Amino acid sequence: MSITVLTLAVLLLAGCAQDSAVWRAAPAGSSAPSAQPASSSPAPAASPTPAVVNGNPGARVPVPAEGQAVDTSRPDRVIGTGTAASCTSAAVVSAVAAGGISTFDCGADPVTIVMTATAKVRNNNGRTVLDGGGKVTLSGGNARRILYQNTCDSSLGRSGTDCLQQTNTQLIVQNLTFADGNSTGEMTEGGGGGAILVRGGLLKVVNSRFVRNRCDQAGPDLGGAAIRITIQYHRKPNYIVGSTFGGAAGQGGSCSNGGAISGLHASLAIYNSLLTHNNAVGKGANPARPGTAGGGSGGAIYTDGNTFTVGIYGSVIADNRAKEGGGAIFMVSNDRSGTLTIDSSTLQRNPSEGFQNSPGIFFIGSGKPRVISSTVK
Repeated sequence: MSITVLTLAVLLLAGCAQDSAVWRAAPAGSSAPSAQPASSSPAPAASPTPAVVNGNPGARVPVPAEGQAVDTSRPDRVIGTGTAASCTSAAVVSAVAAGGISTFDCGADPVTIVMTATAKVRNNNGRTVLDGGGKVTLSGGNARRILYQNTCDSSLGRSGTDCLQQTNTQLIVQNLTFADGNSTGEMTEGGGGGAILVRGGLLKVVNSRFVRNRCDQAGPDLGGAAIRITIQYHRKPNYIVGSTFGGAAGQGGSCSNGGAISGLHASLAIYNSLLTHNNAVGKGANPARPGTAGGGSGGAIYTDGNTFTVGIYGSVIADNRAKEGGGAIFMVSNDRSGTLTIDSSTLQRNPSEGFQNSPGIFFIGSGKPRVISSTVK
C-alpha cells in the first residue's frame, strides 16, 4: 500500500466526517454489482448434501452459478480405502498434485488428517477439487500451511505465457474443515495464508470451516490467517460461499493483518458466510510507523491493491478485532477504483483500536461503500 502516514491521516479525518447514514441500509431491491450477478440458471448437479452445514444459518442470498459447489459424485480419485488410517497426509499431497476431483473414504466417523507436508497444486492440471463430504478435517498441526497454489512457481509446472493473466488453474475446496494451519516464517508472496495461499488462478471455497489458523504476527502488509490470495489481475472474483471462519470464542484466526482472509490485487465475493472471533494483532499499520513492525488492520478481512472488488452478501461479520484499522474490514484501493458492497449482511461488534471511517470498517476506494439492506454498527 503506497499511502503515506500523512495522507492516511487526511483521508481518515475526511472519512470520519462522512454522514453516518451512508452506512445504513440502502433501499431494498437495489441490485448487486454486475461483477457478481445472482444467477437464475439451474444449479449444477452436486453430491449429496453433507451433514455439516457451515456459514450464516438461514442466509438466503442466491449464489451465482460459478460460485456453487462442484459435482463430485464421480471423482477422479478417492483418498482412503474406508478407514481413518488409510487417509494420510501423503495421500492428500498426492491427490492435490494429480489434480481433478478428489473425495475421501475414511470410514463412517469424522477424521482429522494432520498434514506432514503442504499439499501443492500443479499449474498444468486445470481444476483441482477437494471434497471432504463434511467429515474431514485437514490440520496443519500448528506447524505448516495446508494448501498452496502459485501459478508463477516454476517448480509446479508452466501455467501460461503470463502466469498471472490466466484463470485455467483453479483450486476448489468444499465440505472440509481447515484447522491449525500456520504459515509463520513462510514469506513466499510476502507471507500469510495459514491454511491456504493462492497466487494467480482462482480459489473457490464452499461449505467449509476454518478454525485456529495463524500466520506471522507482525508485518505491514502480510495477512490472512486462514486464506491469502495475491496478484490476480484478471479481476474475476474468488468465491467464499457458505463458510465459517472462527465461529466461536477461541476458534478464530490470528495474523498481523486479516484475521480470516487477506487479498492483494484480488477480488472477493463472500456469500452466506460467518466470520467471527478473528484478530489482526500487528501494530503500526501500513506503512509501518517508526519503531513498529507494522500491521494490525482488518480483524476479519484485509485487502489492498488497485482495481479489485469486495462483495459481502448474506453474511455475518461480528466480534472480530483489529489493533489498528478496520475491526471487520480494511480495504484500500490505491488507484481509488476498487469498490466495496455489503448486501443483506450484518456487521457488528468489530472494534478497531486505531482508526476507521465507519463502524468496523476502514475504506479507501471508489466513492463510499455500497450498503444494501444491511446493518453496520
